[in-house]
Amino acid sequence: MSEKWVAVCQDQDLIPGTGLCALVEGEQVAVFKIRKDSQLFAVSNYDPIGDANVLARGMTGSIGESIVVASPLYKQHFDLQTGQCVEDSEVSIKTFSVRKNGESIEIKAS
Repeated sequence: MSEKWVAVCQDQDLIPGTGLCALVEGEQVAVFKIRKDSQLFAVSNYDPIGDANVLARGMTGSIGESIVVASPLYKQHFDLQTGQCVEDSEVSIKTFSVRKNGESIEIKAS
């Protein structure tokens, strides 16, 4: 079976350092382009601690070697590569494969 990739936006739609929310097969996904090197990340938009779909509105940054997004609600940090909450090892969010295909940003569907 071949991989299915879903186009969610154009590269120019992503402002480095901020997020964009896209609906991928009925699930909200937060997509980020990191300011430093334009690296792309995609995670669930759902903040399990704040119980709301808000992570695309969070601020990106780093803690040590980890690239993170801070939830705009209670400020927990989620590692954009692993989905692990920095402050609570019991909590994590789903991560998605993301790629740039030409000028299109695509998320790998499950």
